[in-house]
Amino acid sequence: MISSNVTRLKSVEQLSALREKCLKNSLGSDAKDATEKILLCAGGGCIASGALKVKEALQQEIEHAGLADRVTIVPTGCLGPCTNGPVMVIGNDKVFYQQVKPEDAKEIVKSHLIHGKIVKRLIWHEHVPDGKPKPVPLQTDINFFKRQIKVVLRNCGLIDPGCIEDYIARDGYQALGKVLTQMSGQDVLDEVKTAGIRGRGGAGFPLWRKWDFSRQAEGEIKYVLCNADEGDPGAFMDRSVLEGDPHSIIEGMAIAAYTIGAREGFVYVRAEYPLAVERLGQAIVDARNTGLLGENILGTDFCFDLEIRMGSGAFVCGEETALIASLEGLRGEPRSRPPFPAIKGLWGKPSVLNNVESYANVPAIIFNGGEWFAKMGTEKSRGTKVFALAGDINISGLVEVPIGTTLRELVFDIGGGILKDKKFKAAQIGGPSGGCIPAEHLDVPLDFDSLNELGAIMGSGGLVVMDEHTCMVDVARFFLEFVQEESCGKCVPCRLGTKQMLDILQRICHGEGREGDCELLERFAKDIKASALCGLGQTAPNPVLSTLRYFRDEYDAHIHDKKCPAGRCKALLAYHIDSEKCIGCMACAKKCPVSAIIGKPGKPHEIIHEKCIHCGACMMACQFDAVVKE
Repeated sequence: MISSNVTRLKSVEQLSALREKCLKNSLGSDAKDATEKILLCAGGGCIASGALKVKEALQQEIEHAGLADRVTIVPTGCLGPCTNGPVMVIGNDKVFYQQVKPEDAKEIVKSHLIHGKIVKRLIWHEHVPDGKPKPVPLQTDINFFKRQIKVVLRNCGLIDPGCIEDYIARDGYQALGKVLTQMSGQDVLDEVKTAGIRGRGGAGFPLWRKWDFSRQAEGEIKYVLCNADEGDPGAFMDRSVLEGDPHSIIEGMAIAAYTIGAREGFVYVRAEYPLAVERLGQAIVDARNTGLLGENILGTDFCFDLEIRMGSGAFVCGEETALIASLEGLRGEPRSRPPFPAIKGLWGKPSVLNNVESYANVPAIIFNGGEWFAKMGTEKSRGTKVFALAGDINISGLVEVPIGTTLRELVFDIGGGILKDKKFKAAQIGGPSGGCIPAEHLDVPLDFDSLNELGAIMGSGGLVVMDEHTCMVDVARFFLEFVQEESCGKCVPCRLGTKQMLDILQRICHGEGREGDCELLERFAKDIKASALCGLGQTAPNPVLSTLRYFRDEYDAHIHDKKCPAGRCKALLAYHIDSEKCIGCMACAKKCPVSAIIGKPGKPHEIIHEKCIHCGACMMACQFDAVVKE
């Protein structure tokens, strides 16, 4: 939010002067008198686990201790390790506290802020396989943080996303000022081309080329659009950036608008992200009031403004032409290409459309130079990538690493390994349109080309980790069911083809698989990929194809042996009571919803298999491990 003494900026010089003032205020007039900052994560995940109540409790204790003029609580965006929230960092000391509760506030203020003693029970503990967790108090020493390189997330966890002055203090809008006073549109294109950045929305199309198409397209009216309609299961990268650093998106879109000659832009964000919508909306108002959006930005003749448009959560609207149709007030359905949106997009005008992460990279590229960015990543995939780690992993959350980082490093070195030290089985990357990477490819570099060779895609960055007890046939069924439900139904291959594939997978999971089902799935998949209208349909079969490629033995077991090796498909499970372990406590019989367990107290029990519905309630009830899966 803007301080009352900030006026509308009319030049780059005024912007630089404001930056110096903001920087001085953030550090204090003297390093010794610098205000202590508590960086408290106020991202969606931490808010859900009680961060705002922690903030209130901390504020009360700080005021009670007479430290209100020396200690400031900064509600930041996502700090990363969502599993451990609410999390916070004592700014000057860099001590990282996790799972903080309101009742911990008094001890933190008294012990840490007053006496300088770390509250050891709240510090981070590094996971050690088959060993005792290792205490690591400093954020800079924690593997989760020290192995990351942050470009997109450079401000998340360090600034108050609701304070434009915090963003300006960290070189915010300096790239825009540089562009408006020192660079032509072609200069910007050249810098972005030197950076080698590819779009982070999934397809990996070179960013500069898409901008160049719109720049050269005829017409006075052009648009800059942002796809913030992130809808992959387990993905929360774009939402977290909008919540934690909304001004980076505004600045990136403004630079894109200057480059192609646009005066207006739209951010298409789903309505299910109220916190992201709120913070982005406030950021737009603040940028407009400060002279960084609207007419004659920074005293130049460049004019550009932004609006937020909310979608209702249709997954297909992540596809660019469907998103544009929705922006126009039409039903969110894709259309045939060409013409591509860069030539004929919103209301038939040339339109650049990139996702949140792509735009967030742009100010850093312009400010630091394309060559700086190109030093990160691989030869064909430059820069960093944000991933959302989820699933059977010790530390789920948001991370940013150089493209080309191996899956092993991401899962084990940064994510802390598999829950309960189980074996890694696979990782689903790229969401419903992606594919599964098995353990044999743990050392694959995560870049666009390597993943394509393995039958997966980078996608927007969702990464779901699965352990040894995951049924890969059921995983394929889950993702295909999601895509089938989200299909807009416009084209036959997607509407009917995915339904046919889903029916086959459901039969297989219910023990009704037939000889030739795998071959039929492969044929359907190839036909759909070749003929579907849009990217959703064309990539829908990926989870099925990748699991068939790497886990064919599980399909065969389901079809031929009528067994689920992972023990997940209920219809293929059979429970048995070990008479040597059973003491006849009756716990299993009491929990059975269909009275399928018989036996007298104190005597071994039996399961009537004809009545059993395979719910597993008996196994969960037994304290003696007498109930086993057959």
